[in-house]
Amino acid sequence: MAFKDILVHVDNFAASAARLRSAIKLAETNDARLTGLYVLSMPYLPAYAGVQISAKILEAQADEAKRVAETMGETFAAATKSSDIQTDWRVVEGVAPTVLSEQARYFDLTVVGQSNPDDSLFPGDRDMPDRMILSCGRPVLVIPYVGDYETIGENVMVAWDASAMATRAVHDALPILQAAKTVTVMVVNPKDGDNDTGELPGADISAHLVRHGVNAEPDHMQSDLDPGNRLLSWAADKGADLIVMGAYGHARWTEMVHGPVTNHLLAHMTVPTLMSH
Repeated sequence: MAFKDILVHVDNFAASAARLRSAIKLAETNDARLTGLYVLSMPYLPAYAGVQISAKILEAQADEAKRVAETMGETFAAATKSSDIQTDWRVVEGVAPTVLSEQARYFDLTVVGQSNPDDSLFPGDRDMPDRMILSCGRPVLVIPYVGDYETIGENVMVAWDASAMATRAVHDALPILQAAKTVTVMVVNPKDGDNDTGELPGADISAHLVRHGVNAEPDHMQSDLDPGNRLLSWAADKGADLIVMGAYGHARWTEMVHGPVTNHLLAHMTVPTLMSH
């Protein structure tokens, strides 16, 4: 199934512009409708601070938040004006991970940004995109906060471990994989772990992808490096412009523990990464 509805998270941080350009390019490539979403959140105020701030100041903050939302809507309209894609714009009040998770369920793909530790103003900022990926039930494309990525999906690396999450990610990414020039199914340390990646690691899933029109080839590597570091190193060496992988974690956010590879890539990603849980 092709991507026909794409959602992109738009905010007022510096990385938003590049993320929007990536989403526009994906929508053009897939002839998809692109919806921009701005989450209208208020800065976090501890309970003791709230009683010391006048109603006039709180009202001014709310007015400023709405003004920023309007500015972001104008930015979205200007960025998409020269494209032939159909667009929509939404402003939803709430906490970003919750709003995005709920909205993403009505789209084929959601484009969000990697968390930048320097860009944390609102409740839930530091839970993005982790919490949203684990709760939305849909594929999520995470764009690094450094760099510009208008070309995504020509040279793809699939991080394969034969898990249910990896299986879901591969099939969620099929529209991109089918259009890619090359797809490498990479297995790191295939003798490690509990999953059976096959006698020739990655060959079974590669053959399955080939039957779906994907130019897929299996590969594997043994490495003493952390698997996340090794995957990013390989992606850089081979010029991969997209990583596809399953996301691991628990649904209780207060006890959330990501798998080490998921956690490493979310923190250190150097190329866009499509994740499913």
